[in-house]
Amino acid sequence: MPIEPFSAFEPFGGANPPDILTGQLLVATPRLSDLNFNRRVLLVLDHGDHGALGVVIDRPGGVVVEQLLPQWQLAATPPAELFTGGPVARNALIGLVRLASRADAEDGSATQPAGWRLLVDDDRPVGTVDLAGDPSTMGDSLVGARLFSGYAGWDSGQLEGEIDEGSWYVVPAEARDPISADPEGLWRRVLRRQGGALALVSGYPIDPTEN
Repeated sequence: MPIEPFSAFEPFGGANPPDILTGQLLVATPRLSDLNFNRRVLLVLDHGDHGALGVVIDRPGGVVVEQLLPQWQLAATPPAELFTGGPVARNALIGLVRLASRADAEDGSATQPAGWRLLVDDDRPVGTVDLAGDPSTMGDSLVGARLFSGYAGWDSGQLEGEIDEGSWYVVPAEARDPISADPEGLWRRVLRRQGGALALVSGYPIDPTEN
């Protein structure tokens, strides 16, 4: 039997917990058996006293973007599918984009997308976008996009409770994560790059009884 990696559970990997989780990644611990989130990675889109909202960023949904929003097909990073963002409001569509530079995201910039809200700061930042807009107007300022159907939501204090009980690791997001061309391997990669105990968890088997 493998060693249970939770004897000294540190949801923040030993780092100081941020006051606000917006823009952070939630990485499901092996304890989390909910099929909606088992071995999944979520990006927190909003967090505060009111609760939290996020999207699963590593679950392609199988529906080609062109079928619902054809104007976004060419902008969508492969796999150009509508990702399953979560079990809530599956008819709701949420868009994330990665921009070519910080200048493209600055207030007043002619290239700032409609509905832009910064989530992951970087030389090529990631944020939300209004999917009613036309991505072709962004030209070279747009370097990647991902569309999601549905989201995950938590009432006030609910996410904090799940973190405390051992359901989630909370780690910094990198701008490449939400728009990854290899979303299926994201869970292991994100944990591995943390080093220490979390890197060890990245090798935890799907079924521990088989080891």
